[in-house]
Amino acid sequence: MYKCDVERMRDKIETFSKFGDAGHGGITRYSLSPEAIQARDEFVKRMKAIGAVIETDDLANMYATIPGSDPNAKRIVMGSHCDSVKNGGNYDGILGVMGAMEVLETVVKENIPHKHPLTAMIWTNEEGSEFPPCMMCSGIVSHDYMPERFRDNFEYNKMMASVSILDRTTTFGEKLSTFKYKGDVANRINPEQYKAMFELHIEQGPILEDDGKDVGIVTCVLGQMLYRVKFYGQAAHAGTFPMKKRLDAFHAAAEALCYLHDEIDKLGHDDLVYTTGEVVIHPCVNTVIPDFFDFSIDVRHENPDVLNEVRKILMSLQERTWKGCKCEVVLGWNRDTVYWDKKLVGYVREAAEELETKHMDIHSGAGHDAQYISYMLPTTMIFVASQKGLSHCEEEYTTPEQCTEGASVLLNAVLKCDKED
Repeated sequence: MYKCDVERMRDKIETFSKFGDAGHGGITRYSLSPEAIQARDEFVKRMKAIGAVIETDDLANMYATIPGSDPNAKRIVMGSHCDSVKNGGNYDGILGVMGAMEVLETVVKENIPHKHPLTAMIWTNEEGSEFPPCMMCSGIVSHDYMPERFRDNFEYNKMMASVSILDRTTTFGEKLSTFKYKGDVANRINPEQYKAMFELHIEQGPILEDDGKDVGIVTCVLGQMLYRVKFYGQAAHAGTFPMKKRLDAFHAAAEALCYLHDEIDKLGHDDLVYTTGEVVIHPCVNTVIPDFFDFSIDVRHENPDVLNEVRKILMSLQERTWKGCKCEVVLGWNRDTVYWDKKLVGYVREAAEELETKHMDIHSGAGHDAQYISYMLPTTMIFVASQKGLSHCEEEYTTPEQCTEGASVLLNAVLKCDKED
């Protein structure tokens, strides 16, 4: 069994944390930004130093490849993204890039024999922080392989027309056209040239830490559905209209949301998660009774039957009035559970066991580039523990030792994949 080097990993963490330093221990590094260019420059510098060949595709996805003993063998790719949310942490996404780099460095420095070319990569615009949607470029690349009902979400021209949330003017396509690392469409990852993909990532939750484990063997990305729940009332003067006669859409929504929580909790599924994270109120004036209120509800679980149970509760909301207000439930979108390739999951588990790493099976509640690539290639993920379960914030932290442990599991799982016929 081979092990990656903790001091090299520590150096990478400290270096990449400078690119977009927000001044409070975290980073703001939007895709295609000057800070993203700094991170990519560092990636290129370090990968060229070990003799890797650098390629970029038309979406500015980057690939650093070292050859294997068989020039005709397909590549095994490892990677993640280097962009962040605003005031994010130093590990989300970039750990998967640093881990892939560390694997290549270890293979080269220790002269580890391997048949397949090995590639470390950076995905463009995973977070979608400036240009929505998230996982944009992995979605574009896998467009023709994903279920047909998802394809319109990642149609190329639509993605190029995505407008910056910062200046409300510049499109993704415009910014990409002048980006330093925009390359050739022929370099895109594809099933003809690539054998498998591995993505190392922080867990972004507390489960591994709570269980005393350093590494998670990820089995799937949870199924997810997003609904909008809308309430229609009547606007009136806040100071003159009697309480008993009001059709207050906000009050109606509050009553329905409390009911929703109670009914979903009665289902008794401890691993079911649901969140209301966005609301719309009209007219949003302190002297006017709201005539409209709309809240989101995001629901995630592995089992489609459980999601259907929640769906029935949600749809039942519109069968009655709430504080006299009409209710409408509208599906935003949904996706099925994405299961990772069983053979690759087995390689990750074997590697963790042989390295005597403290590990457990786990699912991913968050979306990742790997889930879209799984439609075109055998794919899997590896998690490492997140301190206090915190992510998408400046407090995000995983120890250098845990990061290195994850990279070592990645290295040995990739080598197992390399040996298969």
